[in-house]
Amino acid sequence: MPWRYCNMVKKVFVSGCYDLLHSGHVEFFRQAAEYGDLYVGIGSDETILHYKGHKTLYPENERLFMVKSIRYVKEAFINQGSGILDFVPTLDIVKPDMLVVNSDGASEEKRKLCEARGMEYVVLERTPHEGMEARSSTSLKATLGHSDGNGDGLPTRLDLAGTWIDQPYVSCYAPGWAITISLLPTFEIRERCGLSTSTRNQIKRIWPYQLPKMDPEMLARLVFCFENSPEREDGIISGAQDAIGICIPGLCRHYYDNHFWPERFERCNDEKVLAWLESHLCLIPMEPRKPGCDVTTGMDITKENVQRLAKAADECWKAILEMDLNRFARTYKASFEAQTTLFPAMIQGCVQSFIDKYSQLPGVRAWKMPGAGGGGYLALVVDDAKTFCQDHGEAIDIHIRRN
Repeated sequence: MPWRYCNMVKKVFVSGCYDLLHSGHVEFFRQAAEYGDLYVGIGSDETILHYKGHKTLYPENERLFMVKSIRYVKEAFINQGSGILDFVPTLDIVKPDMLVVNSDGASEEKRKLCEARGMEYVVLERTPHEGMEARSSTSLKATLGHSDGNGDGLPTRLDLAGTWIDQPYVSCYAPGWAITISLLPTFEIRERCGLSTSTRNQIKRIWPYQLPKMDPEMLARLVFCFENSPEREDGIISGAQDAIGICIPGLCRHYYDNHFWPERFERCNDEKVLAWLESHLCLIPMEPRKPGCDVTTGMDITKENVQRLAKAADECWKAILEMDLNRFARTYKASFEAQTTLFPAMIQGCVQSFIDKYSQLPGVRAWKMPGAGGGGYLALVVDDAKTFCQDHGEAIDIHIRRN
């Protein structure tokens, strides 16, 4: 019940980054302030850098000034904690009666925190102010970052199965397919999180706003050659699946046999198949891969292990085309297990705790990490992605780029 109907004014607390302040934030503050005096916790520059993997657009003192200037806000603070619950130290200062969150920021952790502290926990649906368009930081960043203004911009990729087969030191033991889908950047694509941001950043050096309109396979080859210049100082040749997954729309698989570039491609742009995939896949943000992380430590590359990887990817492709969810989940998981047998150091840091947590949730059928692992995202196969994302505010639904 809004505070104006009560005898005592309550202390209400909200928290966020507010790096790209917009009307959606102001409306959220307005709605939260109906419950009492509003106090705001703001993510620090350091927290955002480590948790989201990028620098802020505006430094923390500037964000603090802007938030404090909004008439619905009684007081604001820079949070001194870290991670998703960076506002806990601010709670000790404010001692609020209530925590208010948007539905996409709700979590079981926050609910339990309120329960332990005797605070009310209120979840608001994200609604625009009357007569205004819905706004979110993610959609604004996508729009502002691309010249066409439609938010499509530079895509990224999600590898579904066969990861690592695009390296000749793997495929020399057994040839096989890698499966990728090209994703629209409808969410904030964090650095060092397994979604080929290094390749994407190389593309930005040539085409800052959007991919050129040309043959996708030729475009992917150009990107691969540009990224893997003979003058590259680290001496590492990136796998081709990143350039291919970004540049070739829809669902694609590419066949590797002891070479850096695949021998052949197979593509699927069937709308039923792509929509089916979207309805069963979502991403869970984890911590970014830490600097200096070496996922090749302790690798066990044998013919038997690579054959397992290749078989799982081949079966996964068939399951997708047949839209067989049970088989897709089983082969998707088998591919990930083959990857981590080859490269056990993929699972380090926070990864196992996320797998333990999300693998037990209702509706979750399989899981893997995109890219080389060591952190980033957990890519889940679920019964229904829309429902899962509604029930778990941290989950991100995906949108596959069409032709």
